[in-house]
Amino acid sequence: MASTTLLQPALGLPSRVGPRSPLSLPKIPRVCTHTSAPSTSKYCDSSSVIESTLGRQTSVAGRPWLAPRPAPQQSRGDLLVSKSGAAGGMGAHGGGLGEPVDNWIKKLLVGVAAAYIGLVVLVPFLNVFVQAFAPGCRPACQPPVPPRPAAALKMTLMLAFVTVPLNTVFGTVAAINLTRNEFPGKVFLMSLLDLPFSISPVVTGLMLTLLYGRTGWFAALLRETGINVVFAFTGMALATMFVTLPFVVRELIPILENMDLSQEEAARTLGANDWQVFWNVTLPNIRWGLLYGVILCNARAMGEFGAVSVISGNIIGRTQTLTLFVESAYKEYNTEAAFAAAVLLSALALGTLWIKDKVEEAAAAESRK
Repeated sequence: MASTTLLQPALGLPSRVGPRSPLSLPKIPRVCTHTSAPSTSKYCDSSSVIESTLGRQTSVAGRPWLAPRPAPQQSRGDLLVSKSGAAGGMGAHGGGLGEPVDNWIKKLLVGVAAAYIGLVVLVPFLNVFVQAFAPGCRPACQPPVPPRPAAALKMTLMLAFVTVPLNTVFGTVAAINLTRNEFPGKVFLMSLLDLPFSISPVVTGLMLTLLYGRTGWFAALLRETGINVVFAFTGMALATMFVTLPFVVRELIPILENMDLSQEEAARTLGANDWQVFWNVTLPNIRWGLLYGVILCNARAMGEFGAVSVISGNIIGRTQTLTLFVESAYKEYNTEAAFAAAVLLSALALGTLWIKDKVEEAAAAESRK
């Protein structure tokens, strides 16, 4: 009854439940079951406090109150469904209690991990800036041929502008339908979602070229309609959509599987339709995971090279993206322009990383409430 009462103002539906009882229950803090200390980790929930107070009388407004037993977990087939917070499963790293690094083995492991990340990620990334600004700031900031990198940047942003919204809509719809329904071939379909991760992007570009090329399966249809796919923006968009397809759906599936379905069921009981349930109940629970998937999808779309390189033909000024421009400029010994474009791509990556961190901070702050 409490869930339906809370959902009524959000859904804009008429009240069917009587007024709430004036008896208010005390706010139960989250306490870690391992350390008995306050915690915001999703693994140390307030249910542990409720379980520890079972069978004990607590005074509430002068009346004895027996702590209720936590609501039983729901099951969907063989899947155990537990409640997820408003942060949608994200942000748990913001307040969890970790073990201190207090011996030489842990310090050695941390040092090895930091050194590995530094050598594999940090040093090559910083070397791009060092090489770009080695001749001075002016050559790096003003490439010798401005129209080429400008056109490549425009093409990169256009690909991201087209592919990210499409994959966001597809990923959201696919994740909801895969987690809410059982049908033959579901396991196989979910395995297909990981296909872009396992196939080389170069092979992806080759597959699309053989499929939509002059001798491909759809060659006759494309000639009749006058649509160009290979060596055109259409083919580049298809290749980028293929390689970025799993990011949103794979971020949402674990969150939706761990959601408590009682709120959705309560909303439908009050007369809400599917769109109202999604917009007022489901979306607020998955919004942080959805944003995280969109950020990853956008980062991959702007940095894609292999699939786009094969199907685009790398035509200067027409189908050349910023990543293809870096390769072409470097092969032409135009290192200043190549490193300047690389700095621009790195700046876009840093901006994406900054947005990702802000999303995680917001999710962590919400999960602590």
